[in-house]
Amino acid sequence: MSTKKQDVLVRGQILHYLTDPGPGDDPAAWEYFDDGALWIVDGHVQSVGPWAAVTANLAPQVRKAASFHDHSGKLVLPGLVDTHIHYPQAGVMGSFGRQLLDWLNDYTFPAEARFADYSEAEKSAAFVVDRLLAHGTTTASVFATVHAHSVDAFFSAAEAKGLRMLCGKVLMDRHCPDDLRDSAASSRADSQALIERWHGRGRLGYSLTPRFAPTSTREQLQATGELFQARPDLHLQTHLAENPAEIAWVQQLFPERSSYLDVYAHYGLLGPRSIYGHCIHLTPAERADMAAAGAAAAFCPTSNLFLGSGFFDYAASTAAGLRVGLATDVGGGTSFSLIRTLGQAYEISQTHATPLSPMRGWYLATLGGARALYLDAHIGNFQPGREADFVVLDWAATPELAWRMERTQTLAERLFALMILGDERCVVATHVMGERVWSK
Repeated sequence: MSTKKQDVLVRGQILHYLTDPGPGDDPAAWEYFDDGALWIVDGHVQSVGPWAAVTANLAPQVRKAASFHDHSGKLVLPGLVDTHIHYPQAGVMGSFGRQLLDWLNDYTFPAEARFADYSEAEKSAAFVVDRLLAHGTTTASVFATVHAHSVDAFFSAAEAKGLRMLCGKVLMDRHCPDDLRDSAASSRADSQALIERWHGRGRLGYSLTPRFAPTSTREQLQATGELFQARPDLHLQTHLAENPAEIAWVQQLFPERSSYLDVYAHYGLLGPRSIYGHCIHLTPAERADMAAAGAAAAFCPTSNLFLGSGFFDYAASTAAGLRVGLATDVGGGTSFSLIRTLGQAYEISQTHATPLSPMRGWYLATLGGARALYLDAHIGNFQPGREADFVVLDWAATPELAWRMERTQTLAERLFALMILGDERCVVATHVMGERVWSK
């Protein structure tokens, strides 16, 4: 085996975040290099900074041997992070006219039932991984189906691209079709087998995945909580407070619990490395409890609008100390593009009269997502030692963007225009561990 180092040198307009800029857009929270350099060794960031400064410190032989990617005039960002997505639902994206509970029955469950056939899972996983990369997303927290082999299919596709991904088998032992129902015992056994097979393999991590409280018995929630508490290296993903009818249903099913969140807390499913999709209709007390526990919320603006679920309050959530990541929620969500999703996050923030700034928005799509998933030791920015996943964006990918960019004066203006007018057409290339895995 060769021990020769693999050097990659990238030139471009480089932006990354060191921390959350907060509501005041603290300029110390980010670094921007208009003519920047990213030096990568063996898939990890070695240094980032002005082109002249970084290259001055490179030995001539290193610079000569390095794989060079010249993206001058293009924006180079850490790979985008999608904190909540259902890969089996890609085929029902854009289906008409339902709110949450009817959406599940009419679209989600029939789509997921088809995953009993492994070839369906395999084809879907390959498609979704390819589309994520085409949209600049390099990490995601992914729901599979109740079929254990649906996790195998997704992780196999992600592993082939060297991606850092989280995924888990959906746990669901009631209030669902018979062909999608497991049991408390089988769900625990399946999860344990998948953990042994995939967790910590390469860049992959396992997420325990009860769909949501109404589709799990107390026995299943208890078994899942015991597994989560016994393995603090695992992740956990589920849904919380998406829809008023859903919340009322939870109250009916768990009358002994004080709130929807309390159901999860009672069964040991609330803590660090847990992320809850939606979190629209939380009480201030629930936000405070989530923040104190180190849990995170996945902000899913396109699906919240599409399903008529409501408006997540990003400002109130972060003010309460809650970790928040951005999410597409495909297939209730209507696009794989986190750029489009970011534009709609801004629009939702306007309904609360707390507009999401572009400086904070791009944090949310990168380091914010990495922090929400407790992956920021590995990804999310270009600090030395981080895994070198990044996306290259064209500021002027469409005539509308080009026209607008000619009339901008500041970096914030340009980033805002990109977040509102941009989409997947802006993605020039996506790199994983320094290597280009997708390009136009």
